Amino acid sequence: MKDIIASIDQHIIQWSITIGLVLLLLILRSVIIKAITKHALKNNTDKSRAIYIKKLINVTLVVLFASLIGSIWEISVKGLSLYFASIFTVVGVGLFATWSVLSNMTASIVLFFFFPYRIGDKVRIIDGDNSVEGQISDITLFYLEIKGENNQSYTYPNNLAIQKAISKIKG
Repeated sequence: MKDIIASIDQHIIQWSITIGLVLLLLILRSVIIKAITKHALKNNTDKSRAIYIKKLINVTLVVLFASLIGSIWEISVKGLSLYFASIFTVVGVGLFATWSVLSNMTASIVLFFFFPYRIGDKVRIIDGDNSVEGQISDITLFYLEIKGENNQSYTYPNNLAIQKAISKIKG
């Protein structure tokens, strides 16, 4: 029992900072989720889009705070160097494939906060010979789904949607 008390006394600052960071994470997460919900309600955004953004923000915050807590406790990764080298190799090879995924997820966040069009709006995406016209039927984490004439379904990547001119069609 004395060993446990001595260990706790020795690490009291680390425990205090860790508890403080966990509380900060919970408060920050709550504030951000409320802000996203308020923004979604104010702009009449689809619920699924708000859920995507909330999940993405949650994962980012947890990874950030886990890294901070790991540095506070001075977690050593010397024994894990081979493991991390293997992971970085796989990630390096897959980087080209994930680049597109990451850019679409980032574009989804931009579209959530700044996209002036909503589900149900009729739009034209001006992209030279690849222009698309129709009604927005869904906005997902990776693409816009547009229903064209004759029930044609188009998917347009989010990263391109923030780069191309989009015009709203009346009627």
